[in-house]
Amino acid sequence: MTSQSPDMKISQETPIRAPSSVPVDDAVLPFEVASLDLRGRLTRLGPALDDVLTKHDYPAPVGKLLGEAIVLATLLGSSLKFDGRFILQTQTDGPVSFLIVDFQAPDRLRAYARYDAKRLKEGQDSGALLGKGHLAMTIDQGPDMSRYQGLVALDGGSLEDAAHEYFLRSEQIPTRVRLAVGEEWRGGGDGPKHRWRAGGVLLQFLPKAPERARQADLHPGDAPEGAVTHTVAEDDAWIEGQSLISTVEDIELIDPDLSGERLLYRLFHERGVRVFAPLSLRAQCSCSRDAVSAMLKSFAPDDRAAMVKDDKVLVTCEFCSSVYQFTPHEAGVEE
Repeated sequence: MTSQSPDMKISQETPIRAPSSVPVDDAVLPFEVASLDLRGRLTRLGPALDDVLTKHDYPAPVGKLLGEAIVLATLLGSSLKFDGRFILQTQTDGPVSFLIVDFQAPDRLRAYARYDAKRLKEGQDSGALLGKGHLAMTIDQGPDMSRYQGLVALDGGSLEDAAHEYFLRSEQIPTRVRLAVGEEWRGGGDGPKHRWRAGGVLLQFLPKAPERARQADLHPGDAPEGAVTHTVAEDDAWIEGQSLISTVEDIELIDPDLSGERLLYRLFHERGVRVFAPLSLRAQCSCSRDAVSAMLKSFAPDDRAAMVKDDKVLVTCEFCSSVYQFTPHEAGVEE
């Protein structure tokens, strides 16, 4: 069954249909399992992800890590109810020292990674690539509104681990995420073709009775040895939801022939799952010649003068690799 929004009230007469077998890429599919008080979002990324990653020809481990960050930012940013931005950013001491994903509601995304090729080694997982540092998640509601930012320490764990820690400490909403990124090779008349694919699912426990969503108090960090730790028994519905999402395999999340609706049906058909209208996504950078020109004019005169090479100023967008060329006069360089 499909409705317009998970926030709408659905009448009991709404028809039930079989899950669609048609795969849809570059979209977010909201869903709910009302019998377990679960809500979530499933995303599948194909051409949009491939466009972002191939613009920079990242090494495979870096591309996979940035792809995971893109999936996570998409799952979180697509929940915004206003035309703002969700920005996911990491700064660490690992081989991949900097990641940024900029999701502009309702459907635009761009991303970039900075890495040290000399420090990349065979077999490094996402935790080793990131190293130690922090993950920042920022919600920007526009120039006239305050920003909200949450920080999570990174200490050798994965982005999935960081997301769980973020929701535990910042949102205090029982949440689980699964992220998967892969490389697809398909044969053809011109030889094998390479494409990036990714998928992810976010599941949250949102019962109507607040006491059912209670979680244990966070460890204070300075409690004396032997102090009793506060515990709260998990709700049976949330235990079941976690068990179900843990069975999702990476190949299911990125399989180009498996539709999102069929995957959700596999997981939750015994409890009944309701899906809502999918939200489309696209890779699109927000850079422009006017924006770059304004940025140049914000620099000090000496800094602008130092940018002149061969009687021109070249600026390359780190997100999309677009190159903008200016004359010294256009860049505001004083003669």
